[in-house]
Amino acid sequence: MRYFVAVAEELHFGRAATRLHMSQPPLSRAIKQLEADVGAPLFTRSPTGVTLTPVGAVLLEEARALLDHAARVRARVSAAAGVAAITIGILGDGTDPGVARLAAAYRRSHPGIEIRIRDTDLTDPTCGLRAGLVDVALTRSPFDETALTVRALRADPVGVVLRADDPLARRDSLRLAELSDRRWFQFPQGTDPLWQSYWNGGRPREGPVVHTVQECLQAVLWNGTVGLAPLGHDLPAELAVVPLIDMPPSRVVAVWNEGDTSPLIRSFIGIAAAAYRH
Repeated sequence: MRYFVAVAEELHFGRAATRLHMSQPPLSRAIKQLEADVGAPLFTRSPTGVTLTPVGAVLLEEARALLDHAARVRARVSAAAGVAAITIGILGDGTDPGVARLAAAYRRSHPGIEIRIRDTDLTDPTCGLRAGLVDVALTRSPFDETALTVRALRADPVGVVLRADDPLARRDSLRLAELSDRRWFQFPQGTDPLWQSYWNGGRPREGPVVHTVQECLQAVLWNGTVGLAPLGHDLPAELAVVPLIDMPPSRVVAVWNEGDTSPLIRSFIGIAAAAYRH
């Protein structure tokens, strides 16, 4: 059902597979098996994507309700067994001091809770939230917020990462237009369009495909590629970051599924807001 909901919301098998962090063939096979079980097509396929059939539209409503119910059942069973846990997705930014403050404060508030961490790459800004892999995500916006609740924690200015020997690295600030002739690193096809557009400065770019922060930095170091990054993070001596004066700030956000009222998540959001105010 999670696979079906992903395809139904993305209306594209490739994007759904990327969102679910799986390859497309097993996703297609799972949907075909589901259609065989239902006894009717759920999607109308075309070269550009898919659309829901009337049967698929009915199933989507039921599937969302079923997944919500399954989450509640899991929480109640865990509570009855005396095992309380929360899975937190973190988007490749574990060195942020806000994360360290949040971790310490959450442990103090919930000493008996099992805290599971899922460190994710840059291709899924929701850190597996839509696929049901995490309960709450600590990430950066913008991205598709459909069926999600987002709480802003902090806004960081953004700069461009360059090789330290790049002539532009000697500048105090830059504008996006001054980088129009450069190659930029890209995220894989199927990555959230809002996310891709933001980190590409609002326009299509050309350059190598990357998945992680380290791959971004290596693309700059080896290929002279440029890319954007929040200011305030340590970089290797071979790299430099120059502030961009016409780039909107990057927001650190906490995200969870719309309607999820878990006390552990509510507590996480409150503690996160306090930790990032410092």
